[in-house]
Amino acid sequence: MINLTRLWTGHEQPADHLRYGHGHGAPGSARKRRPIVVWNITRTCNLRCIHCYSDSMARQYPGELDWDQMKAVVDDLAAYEVPSLLFSGGEPMIHPHFFDLVDYATEKGLKLTISTNGTLITPEKAAKLKQAEVAYVGISLDGIGEIHDHFRGKEGAFKAAVRGFRHCHDVDQKTGLRLTLTRHNVENIERILDFIEEEEIKRVCFYHLVPAGRGSELQVLDPNAARHAIDTLISRVEDWHARGVHRELLTVTQPADGAYLLLRMEQENHPNLDQARQLLGWNGGGANSSGRGIANIDTQGNVHPDQFWQDVLLGNVKRTPFSTIWEEKYAPTAPMLEEIRKIGLLSQDERRERMHGRCRSCRWFNVCGGGFRTRAAFCNDDLWGSDPGCYLAESEILEETLTA
Repeated sequence: MINLTRLWTGHEQPADHLRYGHGHGAPGSARKRRPIVVWNITRTCNLRCIHCYSDSMARQYPGELDWDQMKAVVDDLAAYEVPSLLFSGGEPMIHPHFFDLVDYATEKGLKLTISTNGTLITPEKAAKLKQAEVAYVGISLDGIGEIHDHFRGKEGAFKAAVRGFRHCHDVDQKTGLRLTLTRHNVENIERILDFIEEEEIKRVCFYHLVPAGRGSELQVLDPNAARHAIDTLISRVEDWHARGVHRELLTVTQPADGAYLLLRMEQENHPNLDQARQLLGWNGGGANSSGRGIANIDTQGNVHPDQFWQDVLLGNVKRTPFSTIWEEKYAPTAPMLEEIRKIGLLSQDERRERMHGRCRSCRWFNVCGGGFRTRAAFCNDDLWGSDPGCYLAESEILEETLTA
């Protein structure tokens, strides 16, 4: 994640200790972090989104974890002291044990986030989430009105999601908006940002498309559209900061956003340039994300480097605790995990020798980490290929243009 609010304005944010090594509880280095775990607790969903990485729909899927297995996973994650646990789906709130699991996880001391389409949040359910001390509820939107309904495959999905936001606000439950940037919604990004203001949403995550599941049928933004989107987000962050509005805006699944941010700062002689460079350098981008700073448990109990990289199997929590699977000493039986972690462990020269394409000669490699490795692997059929989602121009990445 690239926290545009933190980097552009210098204003401290809640997860600075995990993301940038600043604040209480910060690990010694990004590579020593315990992972944030995204757990898809069910594949069943009441919508049919055109960009769904899990290809979910409204039916039952055999093989999902039973209640005792789910409790065992929570016990293990709590003992392993993961920094955060995110329940996703499908639609997690459709699971028959959803609130039982929420209560159990929070009672065990886990910091819990819910990723939901928001359509099932009633006043009563919002109150339960607040009572359980859920850290925040992330509700997914992909546009305003009919655009969102088209993405979600159901008329009225937008209005239902907005009601979900408002029910959470009524009980002071912190909410966040999650949106995947595509060619279909990027032209309406200003209206989306206006909606965020109107609804007083305090945390916003803009995801770059990862071509997984049904999302493989869509295309990532072209460079001009991607740059326009990030420029628009930066402008709004500036505006909010000038008005004293405290709102956290992040981009996800594209570490190149950090490099682009530094380029803008260099060109504008931005006062936070040195600090932003230091924070992004500590984070390491894609070198310390999938398979290190983030992990996924799917509905069948399989463990993956992240929620999109479903074809890389590291183990299964029905047979082996997550904490055992994730430790590096277990890598000999999960060789892909060991290979993924080499991106962060190898020296800069060693990593460059393994890389192919643009990433190999990029001056931002230590900041970006070679982009989002999952997307690179999908598109190149090679872990060490370059991220096709990178929108930087050749003149902006070449070593000989280095001014930092």
